[in-house]
Amino acid sequence: MKHLFAHILTLLLAITLVATEASAQQFSKRKQYNSVGVSLNAMNYFGDIVPKPSIPSFRFAATRPNIGLSFTRRFAPRISARANFAYGRITGDDAKAADQNDPDARFRYNRNMNFRNDILELSAVGIFDLIENRNNYLRRPDLVPYVFAGVAVFHHNPKGLVGSDGPSSQGEYVALQPLGTEGQRVAGGGGTYNLTQFSIPFGGGVRYKINKQFDIALEIGWRKTFTDYLDDVSKNYTAAANLPTPLAQYFGRDITRKDQGIDFASFTSPSERRGKSNEKDWYIVTGIHVNYILAPRVKSPKFR
Repeated sequence: MKHLFAHILTLLLAITLVATEASAQQFSKRKQYNSVGVSLNAMNYFGDIVPKPSIPSFRFAATRPNIGLSFTRRFAPRISARANFAYGRITGDDAKAADQNDPDARFRYNRNMNFRNDILELSAVGIFDLIENRNNYLRRPDLVPYVFAGVAVFHHNPKGLVGSDGPSSQGEYVALQPLGTEGQRVAGGGGTYNLTQFSIPFGGGVRYKINKQFDIALEIGWRKTFTDYLDDVSKNYTAAANLPTPLAQYFGRDITRKDQGIDFASFTSPSERRGKSNEKDWYIVTGIHVNYILAPRVKSPKFR
């Protein structure tokens, strides 16, 4: 699946670059225009705390909102560029995502991890329309499918929920990165992960012309990240000695299911698998975009 996404992204970027060079020369500056927009989206994540250990697997019940503001510049009959700032949340919970009766999911159910992560994202993408418009904005097509790809930087901060058996207040969300739950903060642990990361956004949508000033679009976009720690789960369990605080031990080893008779000391022994370290985490944003077109100022010709 990850190879398929990589091929799709490469194709989108190639199409955008070729089309930009060919069409920009035939599109006068008088026809170029800007627009501003808002978006209301649904946000999901693909990672270690999902029903199945695969990219397409996610819980619809874990969907959380995402909102965004954007600025778009139309450069050519098929080409636009968009800058977007968005805020949203992703969540995951082994107790709800993994079926204890499924042999393939029992490991994740027993692991009993949970998290939520608020994400701030700033992105820049190129948009390629599948239907071109060689006229001005007033005569743009009514319905236009499009694809996009680009680059983004995002800031995240995974947090875990303390249960009734935790070392701090029940119901409190605690930042997980400072705890070093996989022993990252001990000598030789290699340091913990960064909270500011890059991603590659890509996807597609369909845009509809409401009137001369407004467009509305339905869009879906994937974010290929380069971190496996959106959920604070990646590699193996570490020894208790590498988790110096009660909270680090709670989230790193001791999220127990004692009431179900699980030998948790054995389950979380050092070097036992905690996450799937060969896969990076993803998140997906699906929603509605409303854009307002800023009518370009047309300079009148000067006569002498």
